[in-house]
Amino acid sequence: MSNSALIAQISDYMNTQVPFQHMLGLEVTNFDATQSEVRFRWKDELVGNAPKRILHGGVTATALDTAGGIVVLASVIERLGENTPTDEVIARMSKCGTIDLRVDYLRPGRGEEFICTATIIRSGNKVAVARMEMHNENGELIAFGTGTYIVG
Repeated sequence: MSNSALIAQISDYMNTQVPFQHMLGLEVTNFDATQSEVRFRWKDELVGNAPKRILHGGVTATALDTAGGIVVLASVIERLGENTPTDEVIARMSKCGTIDLRVDYLRPGRGEEFICTATIIRSGNKVAVARMEMHNENGELIAFGTGTYIVG
């Protein structure tokens, strides 16, 4: 299977088969080995501060972590190369996970749509690091984060 086909399959899986992400409404809209994008729309179930209608900080952290994790997965796939058997790629991906996540909340989470982007800072054999940002539909920076992920 080609890297691009595998990445498309992962995107579809994340959008339809991960119950928590599905409940939050997270949608992987773009990703490759250097950057990713995850979007979701406001819904009342995501409120953290009801009187002010502000997004829950846990939703923000989850969306940022998802964007970081996705770009890290794509970087792992690219590092393994096109000739790596699919079952070996899947076995390697199943070992990936978040080691550390730092989120800085800059503004209250207000908006109708939220866009999280992530880029790779470093992708090694054992650990990868991603930088993430979350903006609303008006381009206001709501939060940013750094994620460290185990990849091997």
